[in-house]
Amino acid sequence: MNDLEVRQLRYFVAVAEELHFGRAAERLGMAQPPLSRAIRDIERSLGVRLLERTTRNVALTPAGETLLRDARHALDAVSAAGRRARNAGLTTPTLRLALKADFDAGLLPQILAAYRTEPAALHVDLLLGGRGDQVPALHDGRADVALLPTPFDERGLDAELLLTEPNLVALATTDPLATRPSLTLADFHGRHLPDGADAALGPQRPHRGPSRLDMTQIFNLIEVGDLVFFVPTSVARRYTRPDIVYREVTDLPPAGLAVAWPQTSHSPAVAAFVRVAQAVATAPV
Repeated sequence: MNDLEVRQLRYFVAVAEELHFGRAAERLGMAQPPLSRAIRDIERSLGVRLLERTTRNVALTPAGETLLRDARHALDAVSAAGRRARNAGLTTPTLRLALKADFDAGLLPQILAAYRTEPAALHVDLLLGGRGDQVPALHDGRADVALLPTPFDERGLDAELLLTEPNLVALATTDPLATRPSLTLADFHGRHLPDGADAALGPQRPHRGPSRLDMTQIFNLIEVGDLVFFVPTSVARRYTRPDIVYREVTDLPPAGLAVAWPQTSHSPAVAAFVRVAQAVATAPV
């Protein structure tokens, strides 16, 4: 068996994700016949069938599902290597920090101020995204380190929990539940979170996917009664609105904030950032 090439992995992932040779070929910017031949060559090289093909459907075999999972990781690693090499080769390398805006428990200014005093410190570029965007950014090399809410998929990453704080629920002032001083998750039966998940189940692991809504949009939807939203107390303090109230949910797990970085990282700048973040988070108030 020959080792698979990056090009072959890209071909296979496109077909496996689209489950349609025509759409995969269009996505790759190539004709369908050579793509079909390339997939057959991969199967012949591996000695296993990766796809079940009929005139109407394409489906992954167990071997295909395994290769898809590993191929995604391999392609992320290749992309990450290139991005990290380019960043390291810049005249002025930077530390790329991924985070969701306002989900830093109020620690970011202090962390950045303390980090600047470190001998290994680099200029910090902030990579802002939605919840769920930080882990992919670490894996594919767009970010070197992240501040992110827990829980998250820690595979391939090292992480340190910085702090925990109570989670609250944001409700419209007109919501019948807003008249009660505290609630339980069962009270949210039939309600939904911004990512479409069942609110009665609480924050999920893994999350169904990052919400594409920003905080203003989320709060607008809460105000008209379409959503509820679980937020850490530090976020609730930042978002005070006349038509929104926050209530305790007695069986809601606390919110956590962690710092995470790739397990393969040996960067002194990342190590310094992690050390500073831990020191700031544990410093007496």
